[in-house]
This record gives sequence, C-alpha cells and structure tokens, in this order.
Amino acid sequence: MSRAKSEPVRRLRCAIYTRKSSEEGLDMEFNSLDAQREACEAYIASQRAEGWVALRDRYDDGGFSGGTLDRPALAQLIADIEAGLIDVVVVYKIDRLSRALMDFSKLVEIFDRHGVTFVSVTQSFNTTTSMGRLTLNILLSFAQFEREVIGERIRDKFAASRRKGMWMGGPVPLGYIVKDRKLVIEPAEAEQVRTIFRLYARSSSTAQVLKELHARGIRTKRGAVFDRGYLLKFLHNKVYLGLAVHKDEVYPGEHKAIIDQKLWDEVHEVIANNRVARGAVARAAQPALLRGLIFTETGAAMTPHHTKRKGKRYCYYTSMDVIRKRPAAELRGPQRLPGAMVEEAVIGEIRRMLRTPEVAARTARAVRKDRPDLDETTVVAALGQFDDLWKALIPAEQARIVQLLVARITVSEAGLAIDLRHDGLGAIATLMAPPRKEVA
Repeated sequence: MSRAKSEPVRRLRCAIYTRKSSEEGLDMEFNSLDAQREACEAYIASQRAEGWVALRDRYDDGGFSGGTLDRPALAQLIADIEAGLIDVVVVYKIDRLSRALMDFSKLVEIFDRHGVTFVSVTQSFNTTTSMGRLTLNILLSFAQFEREVIGERIRDKFAASRRKGMWMGGPVPLGYIVKDRKLVIEPAEAEQVRTIFRLYARSSSTAQVLKELHARGIRTKRGAVFDRGYLLKFLHNKVYLGLAVHKDEVYPGEHKAIIDQKLWDEVHEVIANNRVARGAVARAAQPALLRGLIFTETGAAMTPHHTKRKGKRYCYYTSMDVIRKRPAAELRGPQRLPGAMVEEAVIGEIRRMLRTPEVAARTARAVRKDRPDLDETTVVAALGQFDDLWKALIPAEQARIVQLLVARITVSEAGLAIDLRHDGLGAIATLMAPPRKEVA
C-alpha cells in the first residue's frame, strides 16, 4: 500500500503596513512605526506553519492622518496588490489602515478583487468571511466616531482660545511677528499697514491705491505685489484693530492694535462709496436698450428690472400695470418679457426693416435734404452696413442708436409693432454713407 504524499503548504506573502498620525518621535531610534512592525512580524512568524512570510518591503506612513487615503506608502501598497505581489496585508490595529468607514470599504473592495486577506494583529479578523466583515465594520465605525470626537474637542478648544483673544496660528498678518505664540507688532511693517489704510481713506478708487503701493514698493507679508482682491481682504482684517475673529464672532485680542477705530471707519466708508459707484458704472455700461420705448397694447410703459442668479445679471421688461397691481381682468397681452429676448427681437426687426425698399426710399428722401449727392442706391448700400456698425458699438452707444431709430414699440399677443424715426434713419444713413466729395 503506497503512502499518500502531503500537499505542500502555499506560501503567503505578507505586507506589513504601519502608520502614525504625527511626526513627533519619528526621529527616535525605535519609534512607533518600528513597534508596530515588530508586533506584526511576530504575528507572521507565529503563522509560519500556514505558509506566512513577511515581505522585506516597508510600507510606513509617518505623519499622515487616517482620515484620508492620500498617503504615499498606502498608494505603493495598493499598487503592489494590483500587481499581484501581496497575499496578506497585516496591520497592528485596523485604524492604522483607515479611520473612515467609506475609505475602509474601498480598501476592502480592492483586497477582495485581488484575493488579498486583511489581518489585524490585536484584533484577529479575516475579511474573507461575512462575520469578519461585520466585526471589522463595527470596529471601524467606533474608530471613525473616536476621530470625530477628537475633531470636535480640537474645534472646541480652538473656539475657546479665540474667545480669550489668543493667536491660534495661520498666516501671520503684515505688521506682526509671532513671539512666544503671540502676535507682536513689527514697527517697520506696522507703519506700512498704517500707510495703506491712510492712502485708501484719502483715495477715490482702489486702482489709485494699488498704483501708489506699487510706486512705493509696499508688498504683502510674503513679498507679493498687492492686487485688488488681496487689498480689500487686507482692509477687512480686524486683527489690525486688536481683535480676534472666530466664525463671525469678534473678541478682544491679546495683541495690540496697529490702527484706531476712526481710521478703520474712514476706510470702510470709502469702500462702501466705491461699491455704490462701481454698481452705477456697471449699470451704465449695460443699459436697457428699450428704456422709455416699449409699451403694452393698453399704453402702459414697460420698465426694465434686473435680477441676479448665480452671480449673473438678468434684465426683464415689466408692465407698469403689473407693478401698480392693476386688476388682472384689465390686463391685455404680455406683461413681463425677458430683456435679452425682446431686445434681440427688436434689433432683428430693425435689420429686416432697413432692407425693405419702402424704408430705403423714405430714408433716401430724408437724406437728400442734406446730401443731394446721395442717390437711393448709395443709401441702400449704406443701410446694409448697419450690422457692422452695430457690432462696433459699445452698449451705451447701441442704446443711443436705438433711441435715435425707434419711436415706439408696442407689445401684444400678435408680437412686436415697431415705429421707426425716419429722421433717425436719415442720420444713420448719412453716418454710414461715403463722405461728401469736395468740389475743386
């Protein structure tokens, strides 16, 4: 009777992953990462009979949070798993791999897809079983809960420190240096801060102040040139009043103020006035083309109104009957129209009418009063250049052209009825016609 040969034990390649959230103590000869690896190596040695062998490659993430998967050693571990170089991932504790449940689920999915087993030394789990998965998810939920509680404690401590006016780190503002974890005034920079505030208080525009700062060589704390956005953010920083701000709440700071309340108020009055002026310029730059020209069929004027959606400005023409809340039974025809749509329709209708023979004939008769040298053919050719003229004009000039060409627009269910100014047509044709030839 022949003796059956025993099957050879399969060799399982074990990768040890270690992690530490902070860099503190990593420069020691035997640090936390070494301790984790030693425990994992001992566990793998205990499983030698099962064919477990520790790989020499190290997967150590020192100074990386477990709340993210963006870790160099973890990325290399995943790459080696996908390359088929690893059979078992061994960690000291499951939260070393991840503290976030969703991230951990992604990792387990990668492990399963490549037939890799996950093992925790202090919590013996095997992710190939459903019970192992359940237990792992429960423990990981507690790990995530612990992380969130720690985060809340840190935020509460930060808020309490800000309420006491303490400096809690971050970019150091121009005019200060940090000494003994407190903001201390740096005299030369503080004088620059006062200069910036004084310049703005006496200015008429932000561009004027920026030009002066560039001329004087005044730059940001990091040596960059001031731009408009940074300057306005700088002028709103209440640290210069000696205050500490946390989530829109203001507290007296431990540091000294560089400017006084009077100068702060003067600067912010100028900022408010500039904001109003900029709004007026913006409105003037994009005027309502049909202001004072468009009416409903009942004779009610349609006045332009503007709204903002997602930072974009939209114009509407609304009947005064609606604004004055006239009874609905007395309303006739459209009462509110999108500005862009109706303006485009009016300009399109003007283009069409300028090409009609009767309008060209009337325009030619009007032009001959001042330019007898122009015949009807020349006038028609001149009116045909309206599109090129329109494209070359800025919005304010386009509005003036419409006021010159259009006498009245009536809106009804049937559409738009446009009454043109024939004297205006003559002026436009004269403008676009060839210049008068000088008589020798």
